[in-house]
Amino acid sequence: MQSPQAVATALESTGYLCDESLATVVFLAARMQRPLLLEGEPGTGKTALAEALAELAGVPLIRLQCYEGIDASQALYDWDFPRQILHLRTLEASARDGSLDPVEAEKSLFDERFLLTRPVLRALRETPAVLLIDEVDRADDEFEAFLLEVLSSWTVSIPEFGTVAARTPPTVVLTSNRTRELHDALKRRCLYHWIDHPGLEREVAIVRNRAPEVPEALARQLVGVVQRLRDEHLMKTPGVAETLDWARALHQLGAQELDLETAAHTLGAVVKYREDTDRVKHAIDRMLAG
Repeated sequence: MQSPQAVATALESTGYLCDESLATVVFLAARMQRPLLLEGEPGTGKTALAEALAELAGVPLIRLQCYEGIDASQALYDWDFPRQILHLRTLEASARDGSLDPVEAEKSLFDERFLLTRPVLRALRETPAVLLIDEVDRADDEFEAFLLEVLSSWTVSIPEFGTVAARTPPTVVLTSNRTRELHDALKRRCLYHWIDHPGLEREVAIVRNRAPEVPEALARQLVGVVQRLRDEHLMKTPGVAETLDWARALHQLGAQELDLETAAHTLGAVVKYREDTDRVKHAIDRMLAG
């Protein structure tokens, strides 16, 4: 793709609508072969962008979901210990006469067939691919430092196996919900972009694109309410994913417009806390009137 506009147009063909600034940073990340770090509220389309890029390129999407306590072995590789033990017992059984060579037996334990590849190693070996490192802010500092090393060299050294290097760097998308601040070293390695909730017209377009069965008038009314909900200081601000869920829920009920009764019955698609439900119920009539 030769320009940010070409990127935006190509992404639109997958159903992902982005603005000019996001299209530009995606274009630059591809040209400069740099990881792309996306921050923003949950539900603003960070993960969906990685999915769209994989679909657009026709390559696998390899996902590493980060969480508290994750370590390098869960991102890179592990050895299949039960199969190794079984293999060793088979060798011992077939060499009861004492002909088993301990050195050769040990070497055979670290064969490719016993290697369990995890997402980062898979991405290095299977590139071209899109590697999604999701919610990197949930991992701890040590894991972040490990990622920094891999994203800098695109190589992994396995002591018993050798070095694995990517032929070309995979497309890497890191997402963060900003539950904690990431280190500057990781940010420097990446191109950074903050994704905001879309404006009214773009969110209506997203709903119409992803859920074309929903009438435009209903989509516009629904998005208007969701956009106002985002100013209500809810415990969980609804994202685009919740807007789409609500639109599809209303379609399943055959609703042609959002009225007070239908909204009250379907709030579970867009509001996820009891406290938020109570707050929205008190404000929904005002929103529908406005």
